[in-house]
Amino acid sequence: MNATTPEPSTTPSAHPDEREAPDADTAGADAPAVDAPEADSTGVAPTTPATADPGQQRGLLARVPVSLPVALTVLVAGVLGLIASATLTVERFHLFTDPNYVPSCSINPVLSCGSVMVTDQAALFGFPNPLLGIAAFPVIIVTGVLAAAGVSLPRWYWLGQSLGTLLGFVLVNWLAFQSLYRIHALCPYCMVVWVITPIILVLSIGRVVGSSRVGREVRSWLWVLLPVWYVVVIVAIGVEFWDYWSTLI
Repeated sequence: MNATTPEPSTTPSAHPDEREAPDADTAGADAPAVDAPEADSTGVAPTTPATADPGQQRGLLARVPVSLPVALTVLVAGVLGLIASATLTVERFHLFTDPNYVPSCSINPVLSCGSVMVTDQAALFGFPNPLLGIAAFPVIIVTGVLAAAGVSLPRWYWLGQSLGTLLGFVLVNWLAFQSLYRIHALCPYCMVVWVITPIILVLSIGRVVGSSRVGREVRSWLWVLLPVWYVVVIVAIGVEFWDYWSTLI
């Protein structure tokens, strides 16, 4: 028996552009699924440029959260520095108008603001050094207030504050050397600035380096070097003025 050969269809095939488009629901069901990025060990899925939160910034533009103890420490340090600087400025102007004026911080031959104020070192830039503190410490106070209020300042701000405080720390070391080995007298209000400036510096740098492994390492070393610096200064004061301290024992 001969097989019957089917006749070719006489219906013309549709042009590719005229073919019926697949139903949207069907197309969605048949389309291959796109795997979402797998979460890492912390349970947070990595973001891609298309899905990253535009509010999240990195580098110097990233906003750095600050704990309340750190914010309050910065605030208190700024207030103490401003009080010390303002008091020294007032005392200096009293001394300008009355050369016989005895400043309130002139306590004995060693702790004597008056002996320090009249030196060239006390006006390094042609004006009394405490004016630098009056200009700088309000910035520290504002930083502390904003941080205590929960405002996350950008990293570039903390970097700028770190650089400014570093310059202040260099000046503090120079003035400490001059007081100990050239002027041979100590200014109590100046010593308040000596105490708080390195604390502000360490806290500011800590906000810049972040919480990465390297950042934590840097912060740990800073908190080791800070008490070492205090010990060096205290020992230097004790040795330089031991002849006087021994009379008080």
